[in-house]
Amino acid sequence: MAEETKKTTAEAACEEVVVVADVPVAEKPTTTVVEKEAPPQPEPEPEPEAEKVEKAAAAEGEKEEASEEKKVAESASFKEESNKVDDLIDPEKKALDELKKLIHEALCKREFTAPPPPPPPAVKEEEKKVEEEPKPEEKKEEEETKTEEKKEEEPKTEACAEVPAAEPVKEVPAAVVEEKAPEPPCETVVEKIEEKVESLVEEIKETIVHEVTAPAPPPPCEEEPIAAAAAAAEETTPEEVSIWGIPLLADEKSDVILLKFLRARDFKVKDAFAMLKSVVTWRKEFKIDELIEEEGIINGLDKVVYIHGCDKEGHPVSYNAFGEFQDKELYNNTFADAEKRTKFLKFYIQFLEKNIRKLDFKPDGTCTIVQITDLKNSPGLLLYKKELRQATNQALQLLQDNYPEFVAKQVFVNVPWWYVAYNRVISPFLTQRTKSKFVFAGPTKTAETLLKYIAPEQIPVQYGGLSKQDAEQEFTTADPATEEIIKPACKHIVELPITEAGTFVWEARVIGWDVSYGAEFVPSAEGGYTWIVQKSRKIGPVDETVVSCSFKVGETGKVVLTFDNQTSKKKKLLYRSKTKASE
Repeated sequence: MAEETKKTTAEAACEEVVVVADVPVAEKPTTTVVEKEAPPQPEPEPEPEAEKVEKAAAAEGEKEEASEEKKVAESASFKEESNKVDDLIDPEKKALDELKKLIHEALCKREFTAPPPPPPPAVKEEEKKVEEEPKPEEKKEEEETKTEEKKEEEPKTEACAEVPAAEPVKEVPAAVVEEKAPEPPCETVVEKIEEKVESLVEEIKETIVHEVTAPAPPPPCEEEPIAAAAAAAEETTPEEVSIWGIPLLADEKSDVILLKFLRARDFKVKDAFAMLKSVVTWRKEFKIDELIEEEGIINGLDKVVYIHGCDKEGHPVSYNAFGEFQDKELYNNTFADAEKRTKFLKFYIQFLEKNIRKLDFKPDGTCTIVQITDLKNSPGLLLYKKELRQATNQALQLLQDNYPEFVAKQVFVNVPWWYVAYNRVISPFLTQRTKSKFVFAGPTKTAETLLKYIAPEQIPVQYGGLSKQDAEQEFTTADPATEEIIKPACKHIVELPITEAGTFVWEARVIGWDVSYGAEFVPSAEGGYTWIVQKSRKIGPVDETVVSCSFKVGETGKVVLTFDNQTSKKKKLLYRSKTKASE
C-alpha cells in the first residue's frame, strides 16, 4: 500500500512536470503585455494663462479663415480645366503617368475581368480537424488517469478476496500489464513525450505539404500544340477594356478619360485607380453595352429629359423638367413601385450614355455637358413624393460614383423657396467639387441666368430664349440673335436693314416685357411712304412671349422696331432677322 502511494505520488509529480513544460507557451502573451507597458509619464506642467489665451485666439483665427475660404469656394464659379497634357502642372503629369502604369499592370494581370477569388483550400479544414483531434499524449494522460482510478479500486478488491484474485490476472490485457510495470523516472517520461510530439508534428507537416503541393501539370498533348500555345499567349496578352467607347490606354482621348478620374479624386492616384476599377465593374453588372441597344424602356419622358442646343462653349445642354410629373398618370407609370423606379434609372442611364458617346473626347474638344434642372410647378414633388425623392437621390449617387467630371455646370432654374431646405438634404451626397458647379436661379432670374451661359437662339422659348421646338419655324439655332439692354424710362430703337426685295422676317423678345412695342417700314427712296407694320401696343409680363412678323417688300429700306420702357428697371432685348428670297 505504501509502495503504491509512493508510485502514485511519483506519477503525479511527473504529470506536474509535463504541465510545467507547457506553461511558458501559455505565458508568452502575458510577458508581452508586461513588456509593452510604458513607464509612468510625469504630468505636463500647466501652461501659463497668457499662452492659453494666445493659442485660443490663434485657433479662432484659423477657424474664421477656413470658414471664409469655404464660403469663397462655394460661391466661386467653377472653371473647367484644360485636358491637354502639356497644360498640366508637374504633380498632375506625374499622377497621370502613375495611373497609366497601374492600369497597364492591371491589364497585363487581367484584373479588370478576373473571376472572383476561389474559396479557401480544403487543406485548411483538414488542418483544423487535425488540430482539433486530441493529441496522443493527451489520450495517454486520460488513459493513465483511468488506470490510476482502477489501481485505487484494485487494492480494496484484493483485501476482500483471498485466492481467486490470481485467476483474473492472467486475463488482463498486455497493455494494462505494461501500465502496471514500474514507471521510469520523470525525466525519461518527459523526453519520450517530447519525442512523440516532435514526430507527430513532423508527420502533420509532411501531410500538409503533401496535400498543399499541387501536382505537376501534365505535358501538353502533342495533338493540340496550337491550343496550348494560344492559351499561353492569352495569359500574357493584356486585356482590352474600354469606357464610353474609348480604350483605357490608347491615345490622347484615353488621357482625357483618365484625367476625369484623377480630378474626381483630387489627383490621388490610388483612389482614382480604385474608382476606375469600381466603374468598370459597375458597368459590367449594369450591362451598359446591352442597355444602350434596348428600346422602349419607358415611354412619355421625352418632355422630361432631353438635349436641346449647346452653350456658348459648345457643351450640349441637357434639360430635366420635373414639373411634367404633375401628370399623375406619368408619375405613377414612372415611380409607382421599385420596379418602375429601376426602369426610370435605366432610362436615364441610357439617355446619358447615348449623349456621352457623342462627345469627341479630344483634349481641346467637348468632353462635358451642361445640365439644366427645371423645378417649375414642382412644389411638393421633391418634398412629399418619397418615390421621386428616392429615385432622384439614387440617380445622383450613381452619377457621382460612375460618371466623374461629365457635368461642366449644373444650373437649377425656377427654384422655389423650399428648395434651400431640400438642397441641404442632398448636399451630403455630393462632393465639394460637384457643389462648386451648381448655379441657382429663382423664377424671375431664370432667363437672365441662362443667358449668361447659353446664347438666346439656343435657349428654348419656355426658358426665356428664342428657340422653338415646333417642326415649322422661320428660324433655327443656326440663326444668331442679338442681345441689347433697354434702359429704364426711355425708348429704344432698333433698325433692321433690307437690302433686297423679298420676304423679310424678324422676331423679338424682351425678358419680363412690361414694355410697349411697335414696328414700321421706312423705304430707302426719297419721298416714300412709311408703312406701319405692327401697331404699337403694350405687352405685359404675363404675356411674355416672342413677337414675330413676316413682311413682303419689293424695295430696299429698313424696318424700325420701337421699344418704350417706362419702368424703373432695365430690360434685356433679344432679336434676329433675315430676308427670304421671293419664290
